[in-house]
Amino acid sequence: MSGMIQSGVKRLVAYDDPRCFGGRMRARRSRPLVELIRRVHAERGNVRIIDVGGTRRYWRILPESLLGDCDVHITIVNLPGTPAPDAEEPRFTHAFGDGCDLSEWPDAAFDIAHSNSVIEHVGDWDHVVRFAAEVRRVARYYFLQTPHFWFPVEPHCMVPLFHWLPMSWRVSLVRRCNLGNWTRQPDVDRAVRTVESARLLDRAMFEGLFGDDATIRTERFFGLPKSMVAVRDQAPAETADAA
Repeated sequence: MSGMIQSGVKRLVAYDDPRCFGGRMRARRSRPLVELIRRVHAERGNVRIIDVGGTRRYWRILPESLLGDCDVHITIVNLPGTPAPDAEEPRFTHAFGDGCDLSEWPDAAFDIAHSNSVIEHVGDWDHVVRFAAEVRRVARYYFLQTPHFWFPVEPHCMVPLFHWLPMSWRVSLVRRCNLGNWTRQPDVDRAVRTVESARLLDRAMFEGLFGDDATIRTERFFGLPKSMVAVRDQAPAETADAA
C-alpha cells in the first residue's frame, strides 16, 4: 500500500513531465519568472540569472525559445563535489559555491536570483537566514520557491504526514524503509542526517525572511498550501540607481 501511495505521489510531482499535474503546476508557478525575464530583457537587452542550487533540467519547463529570445545567461551554483555536466551549454555556466556565502559575487551582480526547493535544505535557522540574505543581496530581483510545511505530504520522502511526526518516529521510519527520494539508512547517525536534510518552512517563517521587499505567493492544491514563492520584481532603490 505504501508503495502505491508513493508511486501516485511521484506521478503527481513529476515536474519535468508537462503531461503530469506536477509539470503543469510548475509551469503555472513559473509565469511570474517568465514575466520578470521578459521585463529585464526589455530594460537591458539581456538577462543575467544566478540559480542557487539549481539544475539545467529545471529550465526546460520554461517556453522553449525564451532563453534565446531574451538573451539569457544562467550561472548555476552548487556545492563543491556536485557532479557537473559533461559539456557546458552556451547559455549556462556551472560554478561551485555555498548559497549561504556567495561572496564571490558582488552586490547586484545579477539581474535575477533564482532558487527552487533549496532553502529548506541548507541547515538550521542561522543558515536559512544567511541563504535568504545572499539571494536578496546578489541580484536586483529574485524568485525563490520552497515547499509549505502545512501541506500534508512531505515532498522529499513522499510520505503523508511524515514531517509532522515526532523526530524519533521519522528516524525509525528512515532506518526501516526506502521513502520516496530517500533510501533506507542502516544506522541512526545517517538516518538523523537524512531527516534533518529537509526543514520545511511555514508562511510566517517565509514572510520573516522575504516579506519586507517581496510578494509572497502561495500555491495551493485542493485548497491546501502546497508551496510558497517569494518574488521581488521591484529593484531596491540603491540597486535601481546603480543600474
